[in-house]
Amino acid sequence: MAEAYIVDAARTAGGRRNGKLAGWHPADLGGEVLNALVDRTGVDPAAIDDVIMGCVTQAGEQAFAFGRNAVLASKLPDSVPAVTIDRQCGSSQQAVQFAAQAVMSGMQDIVIAAGVESMTRVPMFSNVTLHQKAGLGVGPFSDRIKARYGVEAFSQFVGAEMIARNYGFDRETLDRFALESHRRAALATRAGAFETEIVPVPVETSDGIRPHVQDEGIRYDATLESIGSVKLLQEGGVISAANASQICDGASGALIVSERALKTHNLTPIARIHAMMVTAGDPVIMLEEPIRATRRALERAGMTIGDIDIYEVNEAFAPIPLAWLQAIGGDPAKLNVNGGAIALGHPLGATGAKLMATLIHALRARGLRFGLQTMCEGGGIANVTIIEAL
Repeated sequence: MAEAYIVDAARTAGGRRNGKLAGWHPADLGGEVLNALVDRTGVDPAAIDDVIMGCVTQAGEQAFAFGRNAVLASKLPDSVPAVTIDRQCGSSQQAVQFAAQAVMSGMQDIVIAAGVESMTRVPMFSNVTLHQKAGLGVGPFSDRIKARYGVEAFSQFVGAEMIARNYGFDRETLDRFALESHRRAALATRAGAFETEIVPVPVETSDGIRPHVQDEGIRYDATLESIGSVKLLQEGGVISAANASQICDGASGALIVSERALKTHNLTPIARIHAMMVTAGDPVIMLEEPIRATRRALERAGMTIGDIDIYEVNEAFAPIPLAWLQAIGGDPAKLNVNGGAIALGHPLGATGAKLMATLIHALRARGLRFGLQTMCEGGGIANVTIIEAL
């Protein structure tokens, strides 16, 4: 079978809600990452066959063929097409997998998989709530769907609480995991571990225009007491904003090519796509599917979890990676080695390619070989991508 190679993977540093990236139109932010991939790899921008852009809240500034708008806001020629996809939190991880599939099929040679989400300028759920406020329609869940599953709506918050209860996680366990996410992210930042993956973005500061190169969400002074003081999202629950992912603005991308493109354009790969999987299950508990998807991906690849050197499991809520570890039998020392979304933020449509960038660069920095990335997604879906660092 033909191979798909990653020549580079990069991301912006995360911006807090109303933070340093709030002044950036999301199409321009996406354009910055596209430009960076061209500049960092030296690829001929006219040779790019397609751009696959993940974005979850496709409304307002992230509407109207958003991926194409990111291309138009970049230095890429307008001959480069683009498409926007929504697989919820896994949107840009799916973009990576679609790009790899296009290359492996022989239909295309150079594809950019990317993702953008400005959660400041296009708030989460605004593509639903603004219609509700205008009295348009009845929402995304029809009466037929509600009757089939016996619920009025599907909620990621409810799903996270269900998983915590099913796996026996109390609040202190979740808060300790959150604290470790901040600790690892702080250590990684201070050690310069993110420097090779971050695309500097100029922002207005009190000292003038400065490059934004450091994730804003990390709490360097976090303690178990400070995390434990945050109000719970529901009475009697265990989930708080402090042990869940942070609202975040950001963009990310990866340049994925065929072996023919490597030779034709004199490109050097940093990783190879080893295996891919997407599965779906219970939409009510919703966020448990990475467990089944991981098992299927490992089986298909002929691997065990012991063969994997580092895993990135998105920290949408602390119970998700903890349940995954427990069910899969993973090593906590290999999980989210540079921190996760609880500290670094979860810019929805950008998170998939963002985690891919972090995973590849973490493997290469340590001289390790195999990495696994998985993401829980709305509707009870999960993606798994296994890569080999080169």
